[in-house]
Amino acid sequence: MSLTSALSIAQSALFNTSRQTSIVSRNVSEASNPDYARRSAVLSSMAPGARIAEIRRATNAVLFRQNLAAISGAEAQSVLTERLDTLRLRVNGADNAASPAAALGALQEALQAYAATPSNRALAAAAVEAARGMVRSLNEGAAAVQSFRAEVDRDIAAAVNDLNRLLGEFETANRQVVAGTRTGQDVSDALDRRDALLKQISAIVPVSVITRADNDVILTTADGVTLFETVPRPVAFAATPVYAAGTVGNPVFIDGVPLAPGQGGNTSAMGSLAALLQLRDDAAVTMQRQLDEIARGVIMAFAEPPSGAASTGLFVWTEEDGTPHTDLPAAGGIVDGLAGRIELSSVVVSNPERLRDGISYTFNTDGSASYSELLHSFLDKLDEPFSFHAEAGLDDTASLSAFTAQSIGWLEGLRQNAAGGLEAKGALARHTAEILSNATGVNIDEEMALLLELERAYEASARIIRVVDEMLSRLMEVAGRP
Repeated sequence: MSLTSALSIAQSALFNTSRQTSIVSRNVSEASNPDYARRSAVLSSMAPGARIAEIRRATNAVLFRQNLAAISGAEAQSVLTERLDTLRLRVNGADNAASPAAALGALQEALQAYAATPSNRALAAAAVEAARGMVRSLNEGAAAVQSFRAEVDRDIAAAVNDLNRLLGEFETANRQVVAGTRTGQDVSDALDRRDALLKQISAIVPVSVITRADNDVILTTADGVTLFETVPRPVAFAATPVYAAGTVGNPVFIDGVPLAPGQGGNTSAMGSLAALLQLRDDAAVTMQRQLDEIARGVIMAFAEPPSGAASTGLFVWTEEDGTPHTDLPAAGGIVDGLAGRIELSSVVVSNPERLRDGISYTFNTDGSASYSELLHSFLDKLDEPFSFHAEAGLDDTASLSAFTAQSIGWLEGLRQNAAGGLEAKGALARHTAEILSNATGVNIDEEMALLLELERAYEASARIIRVVDEMLSRLMEVAGRP
């Protein structure tokens, strides 16, 4: 080997070592970045020496797809769990203290006390006040449900805006990847950015990635709807500012196809959008139906039959425009918004003892202060079987007391299933992220060991240059002697 060749090899080695050191330093500095994939230099032999042929970015397509799916599932479950907790607090209150079941229990206790001493006017007033609490629980619960639905609707609109923004950013990153790949540039940073955007997108909707030539990709949803192909496909949603019972929320359209909501406590939803749709159109709607059926049951339980045809008694209800009813709600189906339109009879408000004697019809014809038959009949009705609509999601035949308790149990069961699902799906998301990081992320120990090797390689190259320099100097001395 000539001295010139040795010098060229040493210079090439120094250059390669310098670039490798820069790559390792970048790896170390980005070690805590979960969206950074480790880089490594690929050397290629050439005469003389070697050169860096490419900067290789660590990837694992299978693990990355698994992590995207796990992110979608965990995000949907997290949204569902968090919002169910919110719904519970707003409708039933802390420890279910504001629930219709608690209000009905208080009303039963007040009626029992009044029935035991029907001559006590203070107990009559207390019973009427307990009835007022029942009305308040149903009214406020219905208002809370519709407020919750409107809030979730706004969250859906925000998520759709975020998704459209992310798809726009993804288009920019994808163009950089494709253009850089075609011209042979290092596109590692653009690929990192694109993968980071994919993780954010998958938290909103599930995505499948199809790779084409030049590192170009197509994105589809879990249902096969195209989300991105060269350009983003439109994601559209028309928000509904105000919700009333019976209001049907608008769907989310991806490329003209409606997105399906999730189902169940351990939800089938993937991504936050499907979970939000489930909350707005399923969980909250079922809760409203239960409140409406409880309101119907309360009105029926305290109805008074003056001459064979029952009419309202302690509780009355109105149309949406405020027009009062004297008849009972129809038993054939759920009366939308009844829980928000139930009221206390003005007759009993002005004279609480009418609860004992009769409101629409006088049962205590003798005006006896010890008359309690009507009060006992009300108590009996609360424990008698009653037909409820199946759309409320509970037993279609149960006593009013049992139905209100089941309503609490239904929501608690849904919350427990959601919390259990979150624990499992959250663990899966963390596990897949850890495995992906182990495969493509930065290991500080490995990078530091590589730095030591590069340092020794640098020292070896420098030593070669030093030896070549000494040999050239000696030759110059020899050549210069007479």
